[in-house]
Amino acid sequence: MTNSLNGNGKGHGSSVLLPKRFHAKVEIRWSDMDVFQHVNHARMVTLLEEARIPWLFEEGRPTSALRSGCVLADLRVRYRGQLRHEDTPLDIAMWIEQLRAVDFTVGYEVRANGAAPDSPPAVLATTQLAAFDIDTQRLRRLTDPEREYLAGWMDK
Repeated sequence: MTNSLNGNGKGHGSSVLLPKRFHAKVEIRWSDMDVFQHVNHARMVTLLEEARIPWLFEEGRPTSALRSGCVLADLRVRYRGQLRHEDTPLDIAMWIEQLRAVDFTVGYEVRANGAAPDSPPAVLATTQLAAFDIDTQRLRRLTDPEREYLAGWMDK
């Protein structure tokens, strides 16, 4: 998997101004396919998780402490097109849709390898993640550095 930061770049040959997104390239495995030869729903959820790990939980990120205390509160996935093994690696673009005191919502757009960044995504998804204190078994407030980092990825 590779990842990159995408600032307000331009689309392929167009003058469309794209919003800031974190892009992760995630490989589709043969085991991700279903009997109809496209990515299985449960496996798509796993691919989304694999994409957000380097963005939010990698060492050195202000949000890396969340890897020891973060719970998934909500998940929504909408399919707009098929994704097949030959579409690998997937380009998964992520950003923050909502930021609150203890939780935040990640937006996702999933495109086949080589698809233009401003083309319609095959999958749209959101996950609501909440900061969690494992010792007390309670939600905790996001720290100021966590909030600042996440706020930097919000659509303005």
